[in-house]
Amino acid sequence: MSDLSTDNTLRARTDVNKYYFWILLGANRWAVAGGIACLIFLVFMLWGVMKPVPLHSTMQSGDMVETVFAGLVGAIITGTTLVVTINQLVLSQEIGSLGSQRSRMDTTMDFRQNTDDLLGTVTPADPAAYLLALVETSEQRARTLRDTLADSGHQDLQEKVDEYVDDLLENADHARDHLEGADFGTFDVISPSLDYNYDRKMHDLRRLGMEHEADLTDEERDAFRDLLEALTMYGPVREYIKDLYIQWALVKLSRAILYAAVIALTVAGGMVVFVDPTTFPGTFLGIERILWVVSAAFAVSTLPFLLFTSYILRLATIAKQTLSMGPLVLS
Repeated sequence: MSDLSTDNTLRARTDVNKYYFWILLGANRWAVAGGIACLIFLVFMLWGVMKPVPLHSTMQSGDMVETVFAGLVGAIITGTTLVVTINQLVLSQEIGSLGSQRSRMDTTMDFRQNTDDLLGTVTPADPAAYLLALVETSEQRARTLRDTLADSGHQDLQEKVDEYVDDLLENADHARDHLEGADFGTFDVISPSLDYNYDRKMHDLRRLGMEHEADLTDEERDAFRDLLEALTMYGPVREYIKDLYIQWALVKLSRAILYAAVIALTVAGGMVVFVDPTTFPGTFLGIERILWVVSAAFAVSTLPFLLFTSYILRLATIAKQTLSMGPLVLS
């Protein structure tokens, strides 16, 4: 692959294992948390089976299980309160005076006027359509750049621009296919917006323009500038929509942790108050029933933390991949 051609997906550009990448970003967050909970359950079961002394006997001679779940009760209450409070502090930045809200509105409308001028029509209200319109505009201007240089006589520049435009169109096709019909609030909008690597395209376009500056006509320079303008506008729009998604995800995280905390607290509290060595006698599938119950209860009691982990894995990965804005390529 030449220095003007890039992979169409963020995963390919970062060279991350596709399964690991799917867990980090693509998978449903509840499914990730549930998967980790199942893993915890299986590990607990394995340890219980391998232990020479049955759990039933251990519970008769000590209060280890009760102590563990009593600690979980306190951890669930404290952790849930802390996480939700931090999330609310982040979201409280949206609360402001009338003047600050008016300033936000003015800034938003000024930028939308800029994109209206760029697109030649009213900027779409839907986030996915907004990004898609900018991607399609960059496609149109890339084709215009290639057509403008078609009869320039600069063979070397034409070949480089052809390669650059082909790569941009291929990347844009991939982004368009995934943006069409995507609903905001899901990762389906953010994923293709990250796949469209406008930053690298800005860098390559500026480099091509500067390397052949002396050979370009005014019309050709305008074609370079027009495409650069379209790519430049894509950057802040993507960052704005990404920030909105992160706030949206934090709201969902707060609610998810609250829901899971009620279940986890009930289970952990029930284990402390109602379960003793005689509560679940006998075996199931050759394994003592109390081990099944304790392992499952512990896995369920960790759900609030696991949900927090699953959401932060995605949000931290998004933040890492979008640390810079403009023609600065970090991955």
